[in-house]
This record gives sequence, structure tokens and C-alpha cells, in this order.
Amino acid sequence: MTAEKPDTDPSIDALPFEKALEHLEDIVRKLERGDVPLDESVAIYERGEALKRRCEALLKQAEARIQRITLTADGRPDGVAPLDVS
Repeated sequence: MTAEKPDTDPSIDALPFEKALEHLEDIVRKLERGDVPLDESVAIYERGEALKRRCEALLKQAEARIQRITLTADGRPDGVAPLDVS
């Protein structure tokens, strides 16, 4: 009986956005070169998917924190509202 692989990798979950993106870019370069054995390609592809999810989650968190300052008719700050990024 084999142990199932967890959905998240603690080493990836702790990475800041820039490091996760850097690791993801390294994986893409390796896969694009095409000189990686098939088994290793599959393994690093799976790691790349986990890194992609990490980057997406961190971007979503950052977007949630960005707010737009609303102004009154005379230009004074009135409050904040979520930034519409769509």
C-alpha cells in the first residue's frame, strides 16, 4: 500500500510570490528544453502545477487587499471601496 501524496507541499506553501514564480520559470525552461527524462518531466510538471496554484493564490490575496479610495464631489477622500479589476 502506498501513501497518497498530499494536495499541498509545505515547501511550496511557504514560498513568497517571487520565489514561487522563479521556481516555476525554471521548470518551464527545463520542460521546454526537452532533455529531461519522462519520469522526471512528469514529476517537475506536477511541482510546476503546485507552484502555479501558489502564485495564483498569492495574487488573489493581493487583489483582495487592493482598495480604491472614493472621493466626495469636491475631491476629498470619502472612504474606500474594493478595486474593480475586471
